[in-house]
Amino acid sequence: MNERHKAVCLLSGGLDSSTCLAYALRQGFECYALSFDYGQRHRIELEAAARLAAQLGAARHRVVRIGLGELGGSALTGEGSVPKSRSPEEMTAGIPTTYVPARNTIFLALALGWAEILGAADIFIGVNAIDYSGYPDCRPEFIEAFEQVANLGTKAGVEGRVRFRIHAPLIRMSKAEIVKLAVELGVDLKLTHSCYDPAADGRPCGACDSCLLRRKGFAEAGVADPLEYPQ
Repeated sequence: MNERHKAVCLLSGGLDSSTCLAYALRQGFECYALSFDYGQRHRIELEAAARLAAQLGAARHRVVRIGLGELGGSALTGEGSVPKSRSPEEMTAGIPTTYVPARNTIFLALALGWAEILGAADIFIGVNAIDYSGYPDCRPEFIEAFEQVANLGTKAGVEGRVRFRIHAPLIRMSKAEIVKLAVELGVDLKLTHSCYDPAADGRPCGACDSCLLRRKGFAEAGVADPLEYPQ
């Protein structure tokens, strides 16, 4: 890429989104990182996102506040407890209580709005449909459908000035493959945060679905996870 095109990159501060941002930067994009304070119980992830945006070299990092917690419907926003110590079979048996209704639809819509303002045609999201907790808004069909929405429902798209592209480079990768890619791309893994139910000081619980999938990925990749988990 001779000219650095702008891209909006969704950044939660977790392993996947951080790797996705690093990937977009490696592809030559000038990246504008976008995070959300949506009432999540693991709000400490926003501190991780800020550290990673700086470490990786994002052009700008913006945090937008939205009141998803006011709507309820998810253990991640305080309605019920976060599932712990589930088996792989249990994780894939249905959509878990940590699903936040319409979260990625809302996140992508706001990323699309910022992209249109910036004159960017590209949006990156670190969703994964292999080693994940069964969220319907992490599937390839959803990403493809949203790309159509982006081009049908924006001034830039309708006028033909921009052809929006939604990139999900990790969507068909295993967690182990993502870990290896993160190492290759120079992501400082000790800065990432994956836990859904961290302690007050930010330490991961080690037993929620996100922690278990992360630990499994690091183990299968043969890479030491720099985070400390309860014994």
